[in-house]
Amino acid sequence: MPVLIFLWPDKNREIITSVSLAVVFVNALSGSISYLKMKRVDIKSGLMFAAATVPGAIIGAHTTQFVPRRIFDMIFGILMVLISIFLFFRAGKIGTKPKEYRSGVRRKIIEKDGTVHEYHFQPVLGILFSLVIGYLSSFFGIGGGIIHVPVLVGFLNFPVHIATATSHFTLVISALAGTIEHIIEGTLDTVVIQTLFIAFGVYFGAKIGARLSAKVHGSFILKGAAIALGLAGIRILYGVF
Repeated sequence: MPVLIFLWPDKNREIITSVSLAVVFVNALSGSISYLKMKRVDIKSGLMFAAATVPGAIIGAHTTQFVPRRIFDMIFGILMVLISIFLFFRAGKIGTKPKEYRSGVRRKIIEKDGTVHEYHFQPVLGILFSLVIGYLSSFFGIGGGIIHVPVLVGFLNFPVHIATATSHFTLVISALAGTIEHIIEGTLDTVVIQTLFIAFGVYFGAKIGARLSAKVHGSFILKGAAIALGLAGIRILYGVF
């Protein structure tokens, strides 16, 4: 989304959002296939979160048209900076004992290489967050990954690698719902070729990213994402003001 904002300064936000969301769907699908092979996806939680994101995604696709481009860019830039700050400070807490809830569900995920992940979270909290994330992801065309992963890690105790994989899995469904809504409204009609070219690139990029993530510690993933998001957010705000 930040790249499209830079490359297409004159296009309206509906077109940029719809292209970005369609590309996010392809990215999430490609990444999910790789993560499923690695057995990193919490499928039960992913389906539960995805069901909650769909209503928000549909509403988000409808409301994008009511926000002027300059206001849209400003809100998006601020959101990215705030998430960047949260991610950066959360990265230092990786490996600390997670919060225990009196109620909720426990998960035990065993990766293909034998790595075991055990965690405990509140499903109701996850569903409520997912509903809001579904709206924001569709509204901004970001798919929700930059919001969903911090929420899964920071509030629901998910290990970073499981959070990333499960978020991708959830995004396949929510991004598809938002994209279908944009297709029905005809927003993508004038940029089909551009969308296909961008989607082609991210399909293979997602596979490479999924494999590389296995070799990088969770804290480095969060800090790297924080720095990238922060710089992009500042650049967008610079263009607004």
